[in-house]
Amino acid sequence: MIINRHDYIEAITPFIGQPLVKILSGVRRCGKSTIFEMLKEKLLASGIEKKCIICKRYTDMDIAQNITAKQMYDELVCESKDNEYSYLILDEIQEISGWEKVVNSLLEKGNFDIYVTGSNSKLMSSEISTYLTGRYVQIPVYTLSFREYLQFKSKSQLSKRELLNEYIRFGGFPVVALNEYESNTAYQIVNGIYYTVVSRDIVNRHRIHKQELFDRVVKYVVENTGKTFSANSISKFLKSENRQLSNESIYNYLRWLEQAFIIYPCRRYDLQGKNILKTQEKYYLADISLKYALFGYNRNMLDAVMENIVYLELKRRGYDVYVGKLGTKEIDFVAILRDEKIYVQVCVQLPENSDRETKNLKDIQDNYPKYVVTLNDLDVGNDEGIKIVHLQDFLLQNRWI
Repeated sequence: MIINRHDYIEAITPFIGQPLVKILSGVRRCGKSTIFEMLKEKLLASGIEKKCIICKRYTDMDIAQNITAKQMYDELVCESKDNEYSYLILDEIQEISGWEKVVNSLLEKGNFDIYVTGSNSKLMSSEISTYLTGRYVQIPVYTLSFREYLQFKSKSQLSKRELLNEYIRFGGFPVVALNEYESNTAYQIVNGIYYTVVSRDIVNRHRIHKQELFDRVVKYVVENTGKTFSANSISKFLKSENRQLSNESIYNYLRWLEQAFIIYPCRRYDLQGKNILKTQEKYYLADISLKYALFGYNRNMLDAVMENIVYLELKRRGYDVYVGKLGTKEIDFVAILRDEKIYVQVCVQLPENSDRETKNLKDIQDNYPKYVVTLNDLDVGNDEGIKIVHLQDFLLQNRWI
């Protein structure tokens, strides 16, 4: 069953037929292949002949295991030779060494409209910049938003609020959302996705010999989602366990986790100096269920989980997202999209006898929208222009500006 993810088709549509390579990238099993199925249906519905749409998945068994870039090129040219114009939909293309040259050569022919996906940011590496300068557009793909999750659960008898609780508990991987699983089964599925990424996309590709140390670093990062830390703090933590790893190795591990879209960095932004700081960034997960898969679900995680959900929603809508620094105070998120900006604080509920969450926002001297996102209905309201909204309403709001 294919459930349409309209936002991605809308993001692709302006570039259909344009001489640009359309690159969809995101963590494994986030739904990129399904989006390509939808794209194929859209092309067919617009009157394009089936023979002009060439789909290849480079992890399929019918693709030769050690196919070279030249073989890939020859095969695609051969399949399209009877067409005046062909639409190439190439899935998990990073499996082919030298694919960038193939795509560049096909693009230069002028009779191909090219779409590619992949599960690591080798898709955005220097090789692409070299071969495709200014001739590609990246469309990041994330796991399901809450709005999409409701679509996937359209036949459910549960209320939106109950489905939000489910979304918080199970995350947004489509393979989990499409079925009704017990939590342990759902986390096992996510665990399988995680270990595929770790073992295949990271450990094997980068020839990591100290996998036990790598796993420990990953668990530290996942456990500390939404907290500021540095390679140095990870190194100190490892030393406390009588383990040793250089800062350089830790930086490499973090970079490889980013490249596999397991984590996303969130840098700090100095609201007074208007500049991005290079130290003490935070990391958020591609999906909150990755945390449960490694550590199980615990209500004490809720603050960090809510932050992660809000962070991903801001990213889905195209915002650049930062942690705000205001003197010694911190704003959970400063989100910027061209000339738009919003500030967001996230908390399970507003603390009693403290105005910390709203005061930090009141201290910002501008008129951009300011939100506190909470799970407590009794907190909802307006405090001197600061909108205090329930997580459900924030996630389903069409615009925040």
